[in-house]
Amino acid sequence: MKLLYLVADGMGGWPLKELGGKTTMEAAHTPHMDELARTGMVGRARTVPQGMAPGSDVANMSLLGFDPASHHTGRGPIEAAAQGLVLDPDDLVWRLNLVTVTSLDIDGIMRDYSSAHIATEVSRPIIETLQQKLGNETYVFYPGVQYRHLLVQKGGALTDDAGLLINPPHDITDKSIKYDLRALSRSAPLWDLVFEAADLLADRTVNTSAANSVWPWGQGRPLMLPDFGDTFGLRGAVISAVDLIKGLGNASGMRVLDIEGATGLLDTNYQGKVDAALDFLKDHDFAFVHLEGPDECGHGGNAADKVEAISRFDARVVAPLRAALKGQDVGFIITCDHFTPIVERTHTTDPVPFIIHGPGCPASGVDGFSEATADSTGLLLDKGFELLPFAMKTLGIGQ
Repeated sequence: MKLLYLVADGMGGWPLKELGGKTTMEAAHTPHMDELARTGMVGRARTVPQGMAPGSDVANMSLLGFDPASHHTGRGPIEAAAQGLVLDPDDLVWRLNLVTVTSLDIDGIMRDYSSAHIATEVSRPIIETLQQKLGNETYVFYPGVQYRHLLVQKGGALTDDAGLLINPPHDITDKSIKYDLRALSRSAPLWDLVFEAADLLADRTVNTSAANSVWPWGQGRPLMLPDFGDTFGLRGAVISAVDLIKGLGNASGMRVLDIEGATGLLDTNYQGKVDAALDFLKDHDFAFVHLEGPDECGHGGNAADKVEAISRFDARVVAPLRAALKGQDVGFIITCDHFTPIVERTHTTDPVPFIIHGPGCPASGVDGFSEATADSTGLLLDKGFELLPFAMKTLGIGQ
């Protein structure tokens, strides 16, 4: 049996007055997920272990069947794995955002964690200039995608910098940065680097974008994951626009399929992702298809756009994959990694709703797919990393 794992990042949320008390999932037009929910198994999974931050790094590691409590070292190391960086065991890898702040001082506010979703062709030369001007034997800048970049601190895992608690910038949108600056001040070299970068970003010959600061966070030692094929007996691939998912794929020995025009936003190459999944499944067993759009809309606090992103996921991913594989021996897992409620504009630890569907799968008897219907079944996997093996057992895969 083939297995398709379809993930709408941040799809879950909370009821909104502006939607008549509905969540964005409930307000979205999702006839295909609703039908799969009516005829499949529906429940919830706790993808974020207690005591861990509800990030996409932790949650997607859970979805792929790996316990974050055992394997997670930080957000930066996962994205370094996506780039295939050769690292030393004691390196400290930081995720480095290009951000917009009102001012880089204790009165400053985080205005935009993405610098107005800066384009890669704009951000890459900025990071390359930072490396040329500020890079040294200790700090190395690596360009990534859009606003998402990396800073490697050679030998940093042996310093106190490894324990600095700096918030993910998307968690503090329109909030004060003073607590993060206080944490940053505990490392004089890193403090100097950030302020020197801000001086360079203020130079209009270097940067004409909305970015006016770098933001290091999510640091950790290089990532090591067990081999996915050896662990689950599946020949798998990941399909996503974001380095986080690609890094998890690379680190676990999966194929990473790059899709031209995949942006991680509402307007992405849906058809390209569908085609890549179908082509891969001709000769392989497992495809993990990840859409970032709902999460980005949640961070933006835009309910209408998030409803549209979920509707597009149903119409442009779930629907064509169902149609193309109709009558074949195939199973589906459909879920999100975490909630990104509009009112919070960041991630929460709520257990995520999921569907398992395929030949022989018992039906939960719900009338559609939402946070509430998933809750109503009473099925809760308290360890989210058990969702994949649970689904495989339910569908008779690998038995």
